[in-house]
Amino acid sequence: MTKEPFDQPRLAINRVYTRQGDSGETALVGGQRVPKDGTRIAAYGTVDELNSFLGAARATVGELALAEPRLALLAAILLRVQHELFNLGSILATLPEDVHPRQPRVTDAEILQLETEMDLMNEDVAPLRSFVLPGGSRLDAELHIGRTVCRRAERMVVALSRAESVPPETIRYLNRLSDALFVWSRWAGHISGAPETLWEPNQSASGQPDNR
Repeated sequence: MTKEPFDQPRLAINRVYTRQGDSGETALVGGQRVPKDGTRIAAYGTVDELNSFLGAARATVGELALAEPRLALLAAILLRVQHELFNLGSILATLPEDVHPRQPRVTDAEILQLETEMDLMNEDVAPLRSFVLPGGSRLDAELHIGRTVCRRAERMVVALSRAESVPPETIRYLNRLSDALFVWSRWAGHISGAPETLWEPNQSASGQPDNR
């Protein structure tokens, strides 16, 4: 039997509040106390925010899959990604010198899996002739919210990497995940029959006949 690559969590959450953060500081995995508005905290906090949005999208997919079972594939993918985001957050919450060899993280395997899933789903959708406006369905909007929050998380990690050491896989993963969320939104719309609204510059107020 293959040994699990990462250690299991060693947590004992008996009480949620500790009052230790009331002064505006929080603790990293290694025990260091740092300001809550620091770049490292903002980076893994945004990853946590992304995880919450993906949880909402997964709940929506689960409801839709009752009528369209093919969407269950996306629900399973989103659940896996949520686990991966916690793994990513674990590394971001740890200073490089405190990282354990079997500490959860994202690796090239997770990035390759995203690429494989994107390639397969892209085969089912028509080529694009313009950008897509979010909102073809509730799920489409939720996945696009996830995509944009993922881009923000990526920017925060890039900012962190300019000041401190960050595993390069974290940036590559977030970059690939934002692309994947776009592909998944198109694929889910295709499978469920939701309309896809493309960007048309002349649908703006300036493009209307009465305003010319």
